[in-house]
Amino acid sequence: MSPPAPLAGLRVVEFTHMVMGPAAGAILAGLGAEVIRVEPPGGDQTRRLIGSGAGYFPMYNRHKASLCLDLKSPLGLEAARRLAASADILIENFRPGALDRLGLDYETLRALNPRLIHCSLKGFLPGPYQGRTALDEVAQMMGGLAYMTGPPGRPLRAGASVIDVTGGMFGVIAILAAVEERHRTGKGQKVQAALFETTVYLVGQHMAQMAVTGAAAAPMPARISAWAVYDVFETRDDPVFIGVVTDALWEKFCALFGLDSLWADQGLRRNNDRVRARDRILPEIRALIAGFTRAEVIAKLEGTGLPFAPISRPEDLFDDPHLLASGGLEAVTLADGTTTLLPTLPIDLDGARPGTPAHLSEAGREGEAILASLGFDDRELEALTGAE
Repeated sequence: MSPPAPLAGLRVVEFTHMVMGPAAGAILAGLGAEVIRVEPPGGDQTRRLIGSGAGYFPMYNRHKASLCLDLKSPLGLEAARRLAASADILIENFRPGALDRLGLDYETLRALNPRLIHCSLKGFLPGPYQGRTALDEVAQMMGGLAYMTGPPGRPLRAGASVIDVTGGMFGVIAILAAVEERHRTGKGQKVQAALFETTVYLVGQHMAQMAVTGAAAAPMPARISAWAVYDVFETRDDPVFIGVVTDALWEKFCALFGLDSLWADQGLRRNNDRVRARDRILPEIRALIAGFTRAEVIAKLEGTGLPFAPISRPEDLFDDPHLLASGGLEAVTLADGTTTLLPTLPIDLDGARPGTPAHLSEAGREGEAILASLGFDDRELEALTGAE
């Protein structure tokens, strides 16, 4: 069976770099849209990042065609305009005003293509900060996420590009809302999402906590948890997370691990009472769990309804039996010709996962065919592709 492709027939043009814009395009590509990634001659610099950036390009640019254009040349700009005129959706995440100065702003492109949905992904939505340059880490610091992640006085960014990716997701939500509205009106529109506002939305639960309780939320390492048993526990070998989040699960947990004295204490039968007694309960539970191996703890908890998790590293996920069995990983051919597995979109559509074996296009690989379809003649094609 073919994988689900609900967005088949939609053409998306990306003027993007790094993570936020490409992540939005990757989601649309994973759902079946035709996505054309516009890169500068020689390819996007993101292709050549090392260190923690080495995975950006393969993760967020699968299932896309590549077209290299010199937007500083009149012919390259004309190709970009024709491409936008042929598109349903345009995504860009360059610095504010970068595409506007080239004549690729929404108002100009709307005159060419009134049905165009123009998605602008920035550091900030319109307001006093809109001219600033932002990165994922900037937004995490400004938006309170780094404060909540690290211990008191030591802000710490999350261990993945969560704001870039989530910001891209909000961009996709806005795009799909605009596609639905276009079904009714026949007109496109400009939609926007931004890193800072995405971060603020994610920490909104802590703002609400302040409003409800009158006390500021403490950073997560220093927080008072909503549950007494909700932590990482050391075993004889590797640690495991365990959560006991209801009164019924407390009864089950005590029975599983033979915690008869704790269950006999009537003052611990309700969740909030256990939270207040956390300092008394946890040492006994930690000592007990420390006597098992991680595999033994998991064997006890499997199928009980109690939340638990081994502490995995990213490299462990290549061999995760659930991901392998459920279609959570797809084969991707990398630029050097090797094949690896990378995550598919984490959704299920009518019983199937989207995603097919994918390659990463070489810079400009599909350029000539795309440009020819836009009406450029052989002489123009040679001029446009000669610098790739």
